[in-house]
Amino acid sequence: MAPTQSITHIIFLIFTGTAVLSTFALFTRQSLLVMYIALGAMLGPWGLKLVKDPILINEIGDIGIVFLLFLLGLNLQPQNLLHSLRKMSWITVASSLVFFCVGSSVGILFKFTFLESMLIGVSMMFSSTIIGLKLLPTTILHHQHTGELMISILLLQDIIAIVVLFFLHAIGDHEFSLGDLGYVISALPLLLLLAFFCERFILTKLFARFDKIHEYIFILSIGWCLCLAEISHFMGLPEEIGAFIAGIVLASNPISLYIAENLKPLRDFFLVLFFFAMGATFEFNYLPSIIFPAAVLAFLILIVKPYIFSQLLRGSGEIKYTCWEIGVRLGQASEFSLLIIYLALQLHFVSTQANYLIQATTIITFIVSCYWVMLRYPTPLASIDRLRRD
Repeated sequence: MAPTQSITHIIFLIFTGTAVLSTFALFTRQSLLVMYIALGAMLGPWGLKLVKDPILINEIGDIGIVFLLFLLGLNLQPQNLLHSLRKMSWITVASSLVFFCVGSSVGILFKFTFLESMLIGVSMMFSSTIIGLKLLPTTILHHQHTGELMISILLLQDIIAIVVLFFLHAIGDHEFSLGDLGYVISALPLLLLLAFFCERFILTKLFARFDKIHEYIFILSIGWCLCLAEISHFMGLPEEIGAFIAGIVLASNPISLYIAENLKPLRDFFLVLFFFAMGATFEFNYLPSIIFPAAVLAFLILIVKPYIFSQLLRGSGEIKYTCWEIGVRLGQASEFSLLIIYLALQLHFVSTQANYLIQATTIITFIVSCYWVMLRYPTPLASIDRLRRD
C-alpha cells in the first residue's frame, strides 16, 4: 500500500511549481490563472503524478471561493446592490434563456440524449464569479460601477444555479416533500435577518472596542465569514451565499475596507489551489472523444455571451463601452457549470462523456476569457503595463 501524501508535501509542490510558472508567465506576459490550471495538469494524476489526491486540493480550493464572495460583499453597499439587482433581474433571466438554448442545441447536434442536452444547456447559463471578479480592478470609479452590475448579474445567476441544484437533488431524492421546499425558500431571508442582527448587536460593538488590535480584527473577520458560510450550509444553501451575506452586512462599517485589504492574500492562496485542482482533476483520456463538441460549445459561448450581455445592457441604458466590457468579462462558463454536471453524473442523469464535455468547455472558456480580458481591459493581472490596475 502506497503511503499517503502529506498535505505539507502537496502544498510544497503546488506553490513551488506556481512560483516557477508565475515567473515565466510574468516575463512572457501570460495569464497567471492559466498557469495555475496548467500546473495542475502537469503535476496531477494525468501528468507527472506528483500530486495524487487532487480531490483534497479541490475541497481546500473551494474555501477560496468563500473568501472571494466575502470580499465582494465587503465592497458593496446594500442599497446600491438592491438597486442593481432590480435593474439586472430581467437581463439575467433573458440572457440565461439564450445561453440555455445555445448549450442544449449543441448537445442535440452532437447526439447527446435529450436530458443530457438540457443539462448541458443549463450548465452554460452561468458565468464565472472567480474569473469575472478576480480580473476586475476596484480602485477606479468606472469599474466600481461595472463591478456592481457584474456582481448583480452573477449573484442572480447564483440564485438560479441554487434552484437548479435544489431541483436536481429533489428529483433524485424520493423522500423529497413540499415541506422541504418551503424550508429552503425561507432559509435565505432567515439567514439575512440573523446576519444583520449579529452585525448590529455583536460585531459592531466588538470592532469598536478592539479596533486597534489588528490581529483580533483579522481573526474575527475570518471567523464571521466561515461561521455564516457554515450556517448557510446547515440551512441548505451554498456556503458561498452565506459568505457573501457576511460581507454585505459589514460593508457599511468603516472597518470593512481594512478587512478587505488584509484578507486578499488569504483569498489568493486558496484560489491558486482551486485552479490547480481544475487542471489536476481533468481526465485527459476522454479528450479525443469530446474535444470537437467542447471546442464548438466553447466557441459559441465565448461569442454569444459578450454579444447578448452587451445588447441587453444597452437596452437598460448603459453606455456602449461599459456594456461590451461587462459582456467580455462575463463571457465564459462557471464553477457552477462543473457543480451542476457533477451532481447530474452522480444521480445518473448524464454520461461520463457529457460530464467531461462540460469540464473541457469550462476550462477552454476560462483560458480564452482570461487572455481576452488581460489583453483588452484593465485588470490586476494584465499582461500590458498600461492596463494593470488594482
